[in-house]
Amino acid sequence: MNFKKLTLVAALAVTQAAAAVPAYAVPVSTAGVTGTVVSTAQAAQTSEAVVQPESTDPLPSEVPAGTVTPTATPNPGVTAEPAASAEPSASAAAASPDPAATATPVPAETAAPAATDGTVIQPQNTVNAVYGTAANQLILLMNSRQMYKNGTPYLANQPMAVKNGVSYVSIRAMVEMVGVSYTYEAKTKEVVVTKGSSVMRFKTDSKIYTVNGSQKTMKGPAYQFKGTFMVPLTSITAALNIPYTVDNVGKRVILTLNTKPTAIFSVQPTEIFAGQTYINYTTSSSSPNGTPIVEERWSDNKQDIYDQPGYYTVTYSVVDANGQVSDPYSVTIKVVQPNQPPVANFTTNKEEYKMGEPITLTDLSYDPENEELTAEWTNRALAFFNPGPVSIQLKVTDKHGLSSTFEKTINITSEQLYTQDEVAKLFTMPGDVISMDGGMIPGLPNLTYNLSSENYKLIRSNSPETVNQEGVLYRESSVGNTRFLVHHLNNMSTRQKLYVIATNNNLYPTTITTQYSGIAGPVTSPEYTGKISIQKYYNSMLTNEKYSTITLQPGESRAILTDINKIAMKPGEVLSLSADLFSDLTVDYNVVMVEESKDPIALLPTLPVLDRDGVHNRGTYPDSTRIITVNDVVGTTQAKLILGDNKNDLNLVGIDPMTGTEASNAGNFGVLYKIRFEHVAANTLITFNPRGGNYLGSLMVNNTIVNLPNKGSLSSSDMNAVVYRSGSYDSSVEIVFSVASGSNLPVNFVFTPLPALKQ
Repeated sequence: MNFKKLTLVAALAVTQAAAAVPAYAVPVSTAGVTGTVVSTAQAAQTSEAVVQPESTDPLPSEVPAGTVTPTATPNPGVTAEPAASAEPSASAAAASPDPAATATPVPAETAAPAATDGTVIQPQNTVNAVYGTAANQLILLMNSRQMYKNGTPYLANQPMAVKNGVSYVSIRAMVEMVGVSYTYEAKTKEVVVTKGSSVMRFKTDSKIYTVNGSQKTMKGPAYQFKGTFMVPLTSITAALNIPYTVDNVGKRVILTLNTKPTAIFSVQPTEIFAGQTYINYTTSSSSPNGTPIVEERWSDNKQDIYDQPGYYTVTYSVVDANGQVSDPYSVTIKVVQPNQPPVANFTTNKEEYKMGEPITLTDLSYDPENEELTAEWTNRALAFFNPGPVSIQLKVTDKHGLSSTFEKTINITSEQLYTQDEVAKLFTMPGDVISMDGGMIPGLPNLTYNLSSENYKLIRSNSPETVNQEGVLYRESSVGNTRFLVHHLNNMSTRQKLYVIATNNNLYPTTITTQYSGIAGPVTSPEYTGKISIQKYYNSMLTNEKYSTITLQPGESRAILTDINKIAMKPGEVLSLSADLFSDLTVDYNVVMVEESKDPIALLPTLPVLDRDGVHNRGTYPDSTRIITVNDVVGTTQAKLILGDNKNDLNLVGIDPMTGTEASNAGNFGVLYKIRFEHVAANTLITFNPRGGNYLGSLMVNNTIVNLPNKGSLSSSDMNAVVYRSGSYDSSVEIVFSVASGSNLPVNFVFTPLPALKQ
């Protein structure tokens, strides 16, 4: 055997021994010829351990993780600046499996000598011209073991290979070139790659890999060949977040490596006053390879407190243990003039008043920065009923906590104008509370009225009100006018989301029009969500702000009224929804509750339909808009209109579609009452009086929203919230009312003649 053949056999033995260990790379070198590299074509020919790919195009069917753009064919005739480097030892390089120890750049060479076996060797300057010296760039040659990092050539233990139309690379070659750590677990046949806080696991013969436990699917299964763990190129680049481009002309894959650390910071608070505000700088930095951050660098103008107003640009960067410096990150801080305290002030329309004489207060407070103020009154009243001096105070506070107080003293004479009861009835603002004897109200005569209805199908999803497991809370079909009342509490240990899912099972597209909608929560108070959802529902009637349309294609399911699932419900929180819709064809509706990360539409076929809780009501009810018209004159004597008692105002009767049983809408929750009084006498007071327990809600009077009440709740039958006060002439009044979820029925509207006005 001649010397040439002996040399080749020895080289093959070393190559195969290295391939048995999952190690990838040695720097390209040829014994006896220093400073030269094998040309691309010759390297592929001399790599006898290479398995020929199944296709000449290594990326015939893959979508790259990064942007794919064809690149121009490199020009070999361009001469690049030669790289200077120490001369490596070829034998030592081949023996070491550690790329950190062996990845030595090949020195520049001005000549192109021939190897002892006759192979033509390309000079380093030619390699640089073809494969470049760009920083943070890794180039893989298709169908070859050769790879170039920042212009320095390396050899992988296996070439890029195509298997079943999927391009594969050695995972160790990739991760070590990127500079992240990995281990191989022989027991599970998994490669574990760690990049910063992310842990990725690739398993032999599996198309699934995980990132911090979350499963991802690859285009093809990982496999082992001659001790080399091979994975799809698109998967490892996606896992390591490496963008790349494909040069099909030059048969190259060009990866852009990010080795710089990153640094950002934020500034709190957002409003900064000169000489007053202490600034908190919150920093965040990381290295793409998990390299420790060893130094922080700030610009000189970083200060905890700025004495003068103006704009200050602060710059921050970090340095990692490898000496890599992040790009600078800058924030411009706006420092404004020092915050000035507000000025409290008010006037009274007189300096002296009779007992029971109304007092008009005019708030003249202001803030130098024109910011909104919070007012707190002390000893404010509609009138006073004891003679002598009375001191009234007003304290105003801006949003930064600065405040001021103003005090004024008025005098009350011994002469009386009105009694306390007369003052309350004549001058209490709408939404505020006056007291009446609750025991006498049931004995008042009932108003007579004409009753009609509008055909709105009501879907009331309120049982189980307290939800203990994921599932379908309500299931119903509807066409035309449809009204929803949804009110549920999350009683599970995880965060849940509430959905209304619409499905078109027709042969034709159908359009759903949202007319009005009000959503409140999630919060822990059922009464609060009921009040706010109804309030928003009325407001949408006034503004049309919730009007929208969607079109469902045949067979399509989609979540509608999506404000209800924007925020997940924590354990113990409640959501309320009131909404009116219209569909031109029949739509199947499902109200469901599932854990916040789950897809409700995908789960819908497998979700159980939950049972009623036996306490609260659910059902589908026709004709849920009740129109009440009172033609008689009201207010000349005291009288009442009662709602929700199932005697004067009967419950809607419908069906529970999940069980097929009859349902009675106790309290008529979800019913929209449109009440018109054609003749309200002059000087008539209309109040709202709860009879079934605590009430917290609102209504509309002549297109004005009135709270029931403005503060607190109506907790006793002696409490009456002022709804409306007529003037000096007979007039008509329209009230729109719907019972707020979480409150109690029945309720009364009470009509009381007002006392005569005095001078």
